[in-house]
Amino acid sequence: MSHPIGNPDSDRQVLISEVGPRDGLQSISRIMPTAAKKAWIDAAAAAGVTEIEVGSFVPASVLPQLADTAEIVAHARAIPGLTVAVLVPNFKGAEAAVAAGAHKITVPLSVSESHSLRNVRRTHAQMLQEVQRIAALIRGLPSEQRPHLEGGLSTAFGCTIEGVVPERRVMELAVALMEAGCDEVGLSDTTGYAHPAQVRRLVRAVWSVVGRDQLTGIHLHNTRGLGLANALAALDIGLTTLDASLGGLGGCPFAPGASGNIVTEDLVFMLEAMGMRTGIDLEGLFRCREVLAQALPDEPLYGMTPLAGLPKGFVPATASRATV
Repeated sequence: MSHPIGNPDSDRQVLISEVGPRDGLQSISRIMPTAAKKAWIDAAAAAGVTEIEVGSFVPASVLPQLADTAEIVAHARAIPGLTVAVLVPNFKGAEAAVAAGAHKITVPLSVSESHSLRNVRRTHAQMLQEVQRIAALIRGLPSEQRPHLEGGLSTAFGCTIEGVVPERRVMELAVALMEAGCDEVGLSDTTGYAHPAQVRRLVRAVWSVVGRDQLTGIHLHNTRGLGLANALAALDIGLTTLDASLGGLGGCPFAPGASGNIVTEDLVFMLEAMGMRTGIDLEGLFRCREVLAQALPDEPLYGMTPLAGLPKGFVPATASRATV
């Protein structure tokens, strides 16, 4: 059953997972100084962001932009109430993530095998074996130290290499990830191909084989201008977590033509204006954007809300709820 959208009395809580420090920075050539990354994460947390994907444990030779991820995880873990998320492409990366103390680990499994070979240099079968090993590693930890394990279904809505991605294949791999030991799966529009009807259809399809509790979040790109429309479709059908990147920074360096993460500032404004609580202070988010702009002065930042400012008399849902 769909949830009401646009109801000013809605009391829905939406989790915005900030992925810029990982997905954003891996997509640009410039290396952001470690101190600036820490300042970005501090400012985002101060603005009310409660989950941040702070980096990825990959070889520095592949992504030198993220070579300091272990140090960033250690810094972020010291922030009270912050869920520290990372991406890992394989078992070795997971070992490093566990050692660093990440709270959440996402392993990407591209539904397009061509993209998988380009992105992580492994076939579906090889990636599922990696997930099994990672799940076993996590199960061997004391329960209070176990990170949450998500299998991220990349290129779920289409691939710039293969084109159409069959929905049946998405469903099969979702089941395979759960059987391999994941706590949940996530859908990713890596290439910006998705449209709202497809979002609704694919979410329902995956729910039908893994259950609603095992798919709660989605990663969307705004490559073709449908990012916010797709986010609304995802919320309408009942998802509760949306990935976004400050200033729309990022994309996928291994998928030709894939660009444009959803702009965190625009997404938060839309949801708060509609009566949905994100817990994020927009003015604080604008200050966070200034940190990013100063650290990457030549990098284009996107977003209409920071440029236009907040409407006169605007009262965000989070603030109105706090005063009740």
